[in-house]
Amino acid sequence: MKKTLAIACDHGGYELKAAIKAKFPEIEWKDLGCDSTESVDYPDYAAKMIDAIETGSVEQGILICGTGIGISIAANRSSKIRAALCTDTTMARLTRQHNDANVLALGARITGVEAAFDIVDIFVKTEFEGGRHERRIAKMS
Repeated sequence: MKKTLAIACDHGGYELKAAIKAKFPEIEWKDLGCDSTESVDYPDYAAKMIDAIETGSVEQGILICGTGIGISIAANRSSKIRAALCTDTTMARLTRQHNDANVLALGARITGVEAAFDIVDIFVKTEFEGGRHERRIAKMS
């Protein structure tokens, strides 16, 4: 069974989004847009991710903008989202293990494509450890 993730971006993240989808064909992608490098507003695509997770159509997703900062701030306005901006694999592993992050945020202008591939791979494969971390997650939800 394929794992399903939502993926969304603004214009600054469009090329990285396309590269990630091509690199990971084993993942079933629910593409929430955008669909070109034409200027759009990142909060609109964070809102689509929020909707996808809040309605249960996906459990996890990836958001991409120029730095990853704006789109992660917008997504984290929902209590159902734990979006983590990761710039390396250690951050990706620890945010899944300790924070049960359900959305990975990437900055297309600050993270190289190969590094982004490694970050996505670790984020998707790493499980939440639970245990002592669960009470902390509960305080955020």
